[in-house]
Amino acid sequence: MTTPEHQPSVSRTTAPVRGPVLRKLRSIALGTQLVLAACLISGVQIPGAVLLGGKLLLLALIGTEAHLWLRLRRHGLSRREALKQLAPEPVLRFVLHELRIMASLLRWATRRQHGVNGADAVFTHGRDQAAMMYGLTFACVIETAVVSFLLADWPVVHSLFLVVDVYTVLFVLGMHAASVTRPHVLVDGTLRIRQAAHVDFPVPLDQIASIRRETLFTHSKKDSELNMPIGSQTSITLELTEPLNVPKFLGAPRLVQVIRLHADDSKSLYDAVEQARTAPEPAPGTPKPSPSTARNTSSKTGSCSPTSAGVD
Repeated sequence: MTTPEHQPSVSRTTAPVRGPVLRKLRSIALGTQLVLAACLISGVQIPGAVLLGGKLLLLALIGTEAHLWLRLRRHGLSRREALKQLAPEPVLRFVLHELRIMASLLRWATRRQHGVNGADAVFTHGRDQAAMMYGLTFACVIETAVVSFLLADWPVVHSLFLVVDVYTVLFVLGMHAASVTRPHVLVDGTLRIRQAAHVDFPVPLDQIASIRRETLFTHSKKDSELNMPIGSQTSITLELTEPLNVPKFLGAPRLVQVIRLHADDSKSLYDAVEQARTAPEPAPGTPKPSPSTARNTSSKTGSCSPTSAGVD
């Protein structure tokens, strides 16, 4: 699992920031693009010189933002920290979520899983939602064809809605692909819990007070509980010894002490976690089993092993 990089405080305090000129350029450029887009959609004729000026203004904004990003990188900030200086965290989290969705489609097509390198056991959780997601995708395809036919006489509006509809189809498929390619992972005394492309956090095994198998189809919302149903059901309930911070979609903090999740083979997940929690500490000097050996052992007890390793 990745962890935030720690940079010296001097790098943060002396790093360049966006000045008033760049802020004004951003406001003017983005406002201009919105006005031009509205004119194109409504059918207003825009002179070629105005369109060219809008494109040049957008290129100037992209170039200055890229230059500032490179300066931040030279001051020692990581890529994520540099991006945080240029855009609010909620915007970054939303964009990264969309990129993970699209990347999951590629992983799904190439049958590669994410974050399973060195895992002791892997537990898939997307099987029980497959029929629903395929049905929703089919409905989106039908809607795309109908809207495309109805808007055939308005080329600009037709093109805009076609892009939106095609992206919606890819998004729905990508949500399912993310569930398939981003399984729960047990590694190094930690259970990494995930759902689609928006939930991904580690739970140390020594912080689990109890784990039980229970299939639930209804979930009441409570501040201290996190429910992650797949196909409207959860099959594993974790109770923690102390609250764990699991940030919301846009980064707001959320403390939870009860976590409900689903796995295609809930018994294997339960057995693997219980075995890892109760396993005695190895004697000093005893070599730790390799991940491949651990996966082979877990597969004999019924846990799900990855079909192919992905890059975390």
